[in-house]
Amino acid sequence: MFDWDDLRVFLTVARARRIAPAARSLGVDPTTIGRRMARLSEQLGAQLFESVGGERLLTERGQALFARAEAIESTALAAMGEVTGDSRSLSGQVRLSVAEGFATWVLAPALPEFHRTHPDIQLDIITASGFLNPSKREADIAVMLARPRSGRLVATKLSDYRLRLYAARTYLEAHGKPVRVEQLGRHALISYVPEFIYSPELDYLGEIGAGLEPKLRSTSINIQHRLIAGGTGIGVLPAFIGDRDPLLVPIMADEREIRRSFWQVTHADTRGLARIEAVAALLRACTAALP
Repeated sequence: MFDWDDLRVFLTVARARRIAPAARSLGVDPTTIGRRMARLSEQLGAQLFESVGGERLLTERGQALFARAEAIESTALAAMGEVTGDSRSLSGQVRLSVAEGFATWVLAPALPEFHRTHPDIQLDIITASGFLNPSKREADIAVMLARPRSGRLVATKLSDYRLRLYAARTYLEAHGKPVRVEQLGRHALISYVPEFIYSPELDYLGEIGAGLEPKLRSTSINIQHRLIAGGTGIGVLPAFIGDRDPLLVPIMADEREIRRSFWQVTHADTRGLARIEAVAALLRACTAALP
């Protein structure tokens, strides 16, 4: 017989793909993780991981165990929720992974009322570059820009939204308003730093016109907005930001409108928890009327 807790360690390593982050997640030292994985492999008589480029990737036998271990984990979580009443409780922690612009302009205005209604829910809003993955238990809910194609996840489309080119009135008065894509090359363009774009859906300028290069770049959509609103140049913003700023004017809105979607992603095991559903309802309400 093997130690059942080794399955929990195995799942953590499989999801993190590296020993060090798995050890930090579990609060143990990496040596202990390595020893327990070696013991599990020996007890099962199967190699579970192979090391590729510094990552621990599942072998074929490891993938088979992963599927079974996830099923065991799901059953255990469901049983604990039923016994403790946690599945029906409107209290506890919910970790929500969202993009910075969504968090600032869409979510934050609704949070005071949400907190008044659900004072016992501890909502952690994570806006770090890149989305945390519910499949790896990094977040309870993620609002993503594309539907994930793998993992035990439930993805629900929240809303489409539009993006346009914007410039400040002061900028247009000083530099003129471009009416054709070819004219954009003569203007100061503002966009993301290409090598730090964590989702291909954020690569906007290529859809506006070929060969456009930004003069000012930032990983933060809020910084981009401030640069555009301050009259520094022209850039692409979501309409839920640009249309709300009276300093901004849309550029070529009819010819160069971009569409994207927000997807709500949760793990299949936790979507039925009352506190998760309360946050999901908040997200649906926030996105119901996006421009």
